[in-house]
Amino acid sequence: MSKKESNPEMIYRVLGSTGETVSAIGIGGWHLGSEIVDEPLSIRIVRTGIDRGITFLDNCWDYNEGASEIRMGKALRDGYRDKVFLMSKIDGRSKKEAGRQLDESLRRLQVDHIDLVQHHEVLRYEDPHRIFDEDGANAALVEARKAGKLRYIGFTGHKDPRIHLYMLEVAAKCAFRFDAVQMPLNVMDAHYRSFEKEVLPELVRQNMGVLGMKSMANRILLKSNTVTPLECLRYALSLPTSVVITGIDSMKILDQAFEAVRTFRPMSHREATSLLAKTREVAMNGEFEPFKTTSLFDGTARNPAWLGEEPERIQALKSA
Repeated sequence: MSKKESNPEMIYRVLGSTGETVSAIGIGGWHLGSEIVDEPLSIRIVRTGIDRGITFLDNCWDYNEGASEIRMGKALRDGYRDKVFLMSKIDGRSKKEAGRQLDESLRRLQVDHIDLVQHHEVLRYEDPHRIFDEDGANAALVEARKAGKLRYIGFTGHKDPRIHLYMLEVAAKCAFRFDAVQMPLNVMDAHYRSFEKEVLPELVRQNMGVLGMKSMANRILLKSNTVTPLECLRYALSLPTSVVITGIDSMKILDQAFEAVRTFRPMSHREATSLLAKTREVAMNGEFEPFKTTSLFDGTARNPAWLGEEPERIQALKSA
């Protein structure tokens, strides 16, 4: 596992074509800075998870105004950094803003490089064009990769699978290939604007790392009273995911994630079909996936300044 260690409590998988081996469960960064988790608990969650075999850590420049990255940075002291595959995300669409946010993430996390940096919240059809502009965010990440500030590049989104496919299309036209892609994969996604049905097969075909998120959508899926936490995690782990990122805000929830791994066996087609049948009726209109149907989860929509300036040449066309 290169510099990472294996652990009998965890399942390990390869991250697409990178050759990196990572834990099948990843610790979500947002919860670590939430109001119900204090700093000592967040550090305990991260370090206990690593001690028990988790190697994949998720974070983002905008999570809890930087608190999530700061806390994770503290948790990674004392030799823990060398045991993990560290991922974070940036919101900037311009080269200048993306570079600024990346440097801030590096300072908060107290590391000299991040293993995977992702373009966050690709939610709009204009996002790929802004990111791949000659003065766009991807230029900043490519330069940062050459400088040793990051190793791999990916993108995330939670709104519409067609936008993910368009991002891949625009990247291909720019002769760029992503290393990983993050998206919702859960027991309700299959019924509404399905990333599993539309995007997952393409990622598998291209051998890109698949990062599943929102397996329980911050427990919103559980409010449907149709599925249990372990069913949600088992379903997501049964898909061809490299990592299933899950929010952990207590030691009990951390234990729950390890219980899902301990008892895991891939779902048969019959089991998966039966589970999806239980969620079909409540999932059909996206009510329990509000990240697809509302703007409540769209941090960049509420904070457009995070994206940075539009490309100067486009602004010039507008004013000409």
